[in-house]
Amino acid sequence: MFLKIHHLPGSADVVAVCDRELLNTTISHEKLTVTVHDSFYGTTPASEEEVRSALEKAGNINLIGERAVNVAISMGLVNNSDCIMIGKVPHTQIYRV
Repeated sequence: MFLKIHHLPGSADVVAVCDRELLNTTISHEKLTVTVHDSFYGTTPASEEEVRSALEKAGNINLIGERAVNVAISMGLVNNSDCIMIGKVPHTQIYRV
């Protein structure tokens, strides 16, 4: 997986995680098209443990890919029903208020 933490002044950190094979690809389903840019998801490889640690501290989370989403599911942050499928790729966003 790739992980990037966006630090925003005066706001909660945004953690973006994607599965490795999705980086710099475009996925589509019907009228929805998403490009998984390295500028947002980063180029730093991360272990599952590193992803878990970042998700625990995040204010906002953006996940794309089966492995990335499954980490959040296993942590109890989301359920399968909280995810959308873009083709065969799961995607979810989590906002903590």
